[in-house]
Amino acid sequence: MRPFSQNPAAAYRKVDLDARIEASGGDDLTRICLEEAVTALRQAELACAVGGSAARDPLSRAHGITLWLCRGVASDNPLREALVQFYGGLAAQIRRNLARPILDEIVAVRGDLNDLLQAARSVNEPGNVNGSVPEAA
Repeated sequence: MRPFSQNPAAAYRKVDLDARIEASGGDDLTRICLEEAVTALRQAELACAVGGSAARDPLSRAHGITLWLCRGVASDNPLREALVQFYGGLAAQIRRNLARPILDEIVAVRGDLNDLLQAARSVNEPGNVNGSVPEAA
């Protein structure tokens, strides 16, 4: 990975992410992390098409985010055990792909996280009274 001074896109992405995190609460933090992990995995997919070694940086980012989600599940969340197992399993699968990316596995993990992201987004839609997605933080 290049330092931020040599990679302006990464610097802008970090500043944007930092600003979004500062302005958010628990549910929003979970959604932001899911968005970032899905984006990183999509970047890894595209990098696999070019050459597997280019996928390492986005996979590392997705791995770190997924670990944070796993560790950040609230202790009073009734689905805590299931969420920790879910996020932990995805983090382990991402970690296995760091050395030698396998496109099908990356696509599957991105799909799982994207499904959860879509569910989290639908909870916040107007008119959705009964929906609920457990928060990670």
